[in-house]
Amino acid sequence: MIRNMKRVLQISKYYYPFLGGTEQVARDMAMAMSKLPDVEQKIICFNEDATEGEYVCKKGQTVHDCVDGVEIIRCGYQLKISSQAMSVTYKRELDKLMDEFDPDLVILHYPNPFATHYLLQHKNKKFKLWVYWHLDITKQKLLKHLFHKQNVDLINRADKILGATPKHLNESAFTKLFEGKKQILPYTIDENSLIITEQEIACASEIRKKHKDEKIGFFIGRHVPYKGLKYLIEASKKLENEKIHFFIAGSGELTNELKAMAKDDPKIEFLGRISDSERKSYLYACDIFCFPSITRNEGFGLALAEGMYFGKPAVTFTIPGSGVNYVNLNGVTGIECPNCDIQAYADALKKLCRDDTLREKYGRAAKQRVVNNFTIAIFEENIKHLIEKV
Repeated sequence: MIRNMKRVLQISKYYYPFLGGTEQVARDMAMAMSKLPDVEQKIICFNEDATEGEYVCKKGQTVHDCVDGVEIIRCGYQLKISSQAMSVTYKRELDKLMDEFDPDLVILHYPNPFATHYLLQHKNKKFKLWVYWHLDITKQKLLKHLFHKQNVDLINRADKILGATPKHLNESAFTKLFEGKKQILPYTIDENSLIITEQEIACASEIRKKHKDEKIGFFIGRHVPYKGLKYLIEASKKLENEKIHFFIAGSGELTNELKAMAKDDPKIEFLGRISDSERKSYLYACDIFCFPSITRNEGFGLALAEGMYFGKPAVTFTIPGSGVNYVNLNGVTGIECPNCDIQAYADALKKLCRDDTLREKYGRAAKQRVVNNFTIAIFEENIKHLIEKV
């Protein structure tokens, strides 16, 4: 019997309302496929404590619900080992989907070793498998070695290996195994969510008025080690004679430590967690977008792309295996510095502060790069072409 609909199952670690980079990509894919008339889709993930609007999730519960018209199977988990959720209901729910939904295509968001184990074990071998390779396992050394064979088996089974940038696929430990299967599918920003209102512009004007004689640097993100915030703070200390003010938004495990590092630096101001509306005002008001991430845990940099969309040049570090240096092009949309080089980062900030022409040139190019490569419309078109071939 020939099906009229293509059945697609996405396997994500978590899903909206849990807010993470991989989860946003999974949702973007789901929403793109919802616009295709011949696609029926479902998503399986682990449940996680998260609340956003009408959606309330609890990590211990296994539930079926619906987001954006797509059925989500959330498997409750009992504990985590090395950031990997462990669920007693996951195998049952996945087996049921594979048997009854019987997908033509499975899209697995990697890394997700627990889900990978049960997927590879399942007797259904008819489906096509795409693995969206978000990043290599590097931080969890035990998992890295324990699941090496599983990764090889997964890549060998896959029909396509998707990557957000060429660097994801060309600088992975498994690059040689990817040959003949690689497909670039860049992440996307939501332009609609970045439309700025008159009120937000007025708020940006107030920010600028308070710092009319200074340039403004802006960072937003979690305060965790791989975000490299300590290097931004140390770079600021080398800019004693520069008229620049840094706003640092967000929070995390390092917030108190970072505040202690910056306590004698009047150029640095911590904002804490800010609303989406405030975020847009600061993006509009700033002169330079600071993105000092230092490891490949920063796979792409959606916040970086958003800053560039507002026409702001970025200062980044070189990160082997990360897509950051694919998003921000050195000498075109901003400045890329040797990894963890505080003096180079300070020099880059100084250069952009002092050269209005260069700063504006990079800013225009930054905006254009995002519009040409990382918008929803482009992402949806890419998904459409890929699904047509299933």
